[in-house]
Parts: sequence; structure tokens; C-alpha cells
Amino acid sequence: MRKTFDLAGRTILVTGGSRGIGLETVRQLLARGNSVLVTARDIAPLDDLAEAHPGRLDAFAADLGTTGGVRALADWVATRHPGCSVVINNAAIMIHQDLASAPPAFPDDIAREIAVNLAAPAQLVTALLPLLSRQPTAAIVNVTSGLAIAPKRDAAVYCATKAGLRSFTRALRDQCEAAGRQILVSEVVMTLVDTGLSRPSTIRKYPPTRAAADLLRGLEGGKKEIWIEKTRALRVLHRISPALAYAIMRGR
Repeated sequence: MRKTFDLAGRTILVTGGSRGIGLETVRQLLARGNSVLVTARDIAPLDDLAEAHPGRLDAFAADLGTTGGVRALADWVATRHPGCSVVINNAAIMIHQDLASAPPAFPDDIAREIAVNLAAPAQLVTALLPLLSRQPTAAIVNVTSGLAIAPKRDAAVYCATKAGLRSFTRALRDQCEAAGRQILVSEVVMTLVDTGLSRPSTIRKYPPTRAAADLLRGLEGGKKEIWIEKTRALRVLHRISPALAYAIMRGR
């Protein structure tokens, strides 16, 4: 029987929390009475929220595309907020590229996309595992994507990083369970959400408010995998016919 996860009264870290799904997650966590730690390269959009919730939102500007930025964030959490018991790895970038005609600048773009989307979550949770292990219960939530299952043509590196984060999440979960740590390691398989991450499209996009609500509902339910909106159908379709799933997602 799956155990539920109590989100009440927690201190929760959200990366990439100044816009999109991250910002909506921060808003909903504050509305529930939690204390929220937020990191982003630009934390100015959080000023109004901080004023509206004095003492319950603390923001830290960090570039998660660098090892130094990740280390500084982990040190800040451990020193300033040792009661943090939930980490939500939401930060990501998507660079649309045709690698078949790559100019010389593309290697730097690829390295940054891998650093932000894959290396940073792995480095951050590894650094914070000792702190999380000291809490009575804790959770690590890694946001991946349906594109980790069936990639799209113009975002090859993004899709690869999300597939890598998906594998990392599974292996980390196995390690935590084998070590007897009371840490729920959960993957959120995100659908196409109406944020600035993806290109403009005629395809209907899921509202960030609903995506954030689904994420938190799944976490409270103690789910190890949280499938958001259309990814539930994609999961089934991929099991029946991977080729069809790839064909549908290829041009999106």
C-alpha cells in the first residue's frame, strides 16, 4: 500500500521558481502555509510574493549551469535552512537546434543545456542528501517530460537530458530505498505547458496553475511517478506502439 506524503508545515526548495511551473508551484505552496526557498538566475519576479508572505519566502540567485552555482545553493540551504525536507528540481532550459547544420557555437549551448537540466539536479540532491536524511521524512522531486519517452525533432539535447534525469531518478530511488532512507524520490513527467520554454504552437498547452496543482497532488499521494495530463495517454501509447508515439511527438 502506497504511503501518502504530508506537505503541511514544511520548508521546500524549488529550483527555477521565478516563472512558469516553478512560480505557480511556489505560489501554491505558500498558499498552503509552507515556507518556500526559491532559486533562479533572476529572483526579482519574486519580490511581490516575498512582501505578501513575510518570513515564509527566501530567494537565492544562482546560476545552476555552473558547478559553483550549485555548490553555493546547497551550502545556502544547509546553513540557512537546515529544516528543508523537500527539493523540487524544476529548473530547465530548452534550446531549439538543428544539429545537422550546427555552427561552431553549438557545443557551448549543448554543454549548458546538459549542465542545467541534468548535471545540476544530480549535483544538488547529492549535496543535500545528508540534510534530507536527517529529516523524519523527506522528498526529492525531479521534473522530467513526456519528451524523455518520445523525443521531438528540434530539441534533441533537451529530450536527452530529460531521459537522463528520468534514469537518474529511478537509480537514486533504488539507492535510497536500499539504504533505508525515509526519502520519497518522485519523478514528475510533465506535459506541454503554456510557458516560455517551448515555441509558440497551435497545439493546446496545459495551464501552469494546473500543472503545479497536479504535481503537488501527486506528491501528497506519495507517488513515485506523477504523469501530468496527456503524458498519461503517451505512456500507454508508447507501451503499445513506440513507433507511433515517436511519430506523433516528432513534429511537435
